[in-house]
Amino acid sequence: MGASKRGPYKNGIVRRQQILDKAVEVFGTYGYAAGSLRQIAAEVGVTPAALARHFDSKEDLLVEVLRYWESDNAHRTPGPVPTGVAAIRDLTDLMQYHVQHRGFLQLFLTLGVEATNPEHPARSFVVERYASTLAGFAERIEGAISQGEFAPLAPDQIQSEARLLIAALDGLELQWLLNSDFDLVAEVDRFIEGTISRLSRKVASES
Repeated sequence: MGASKRGPYKNGIVRRQQILDKAVEVFGTYGYAAGSLRQIAAEVGVTPAALARHFDSKEDLLVEVLRYWESDNAHRTPGPVPTGVAAIRDLTDLMQYHVQHRGFLQLFLTLGVEATNPEHPARSFVVERYASTLAGFAERIEGAISQGEFAPLAPDQIQSEARLLIAALDGLELQWLLNSDFDLVAEVDRFIEGTISRLSRKVASES
């Protein structure tokens, strides 16, 4: 009796995950507006009615996709979090993670553009995500300053450097999605090392 209950329950979990994975692909490729539940259901191999048993609406599915992305991203770096310049270099590892999870990367960049529309259902998520990323990058720079690896910067300069990091990484990721003929990780590594060298030279010039 117990085994027969576990079978359908397990199948439901597997099917739900298949729908989430396919939704990442469809929303990432076509955007939330153009990607349809009917298309997602067809590519998973279920009817729209079957999909609706797992997700009440298209917006509900998008919310779960974003939670899925957040959960997956949170497990990227188990163990101690690097500090100082090492935390800046860790951004190269982040790019390696993005290369290995192209669907999530495409989804986030696509939603980032769509969410410039104030009415988009992912607007709050994207705005909060960028604010969190900006704060996190600024914290990495502040850590390098506090450890004496970077020269002191004014708060507005730290924010500017953090925004530059975001702009460079997003821009390189977008170019890579359009044309994957170059090594994204190597390009990011060169930019990161250039940034570290530029800010570190200020320390040398002031010492």
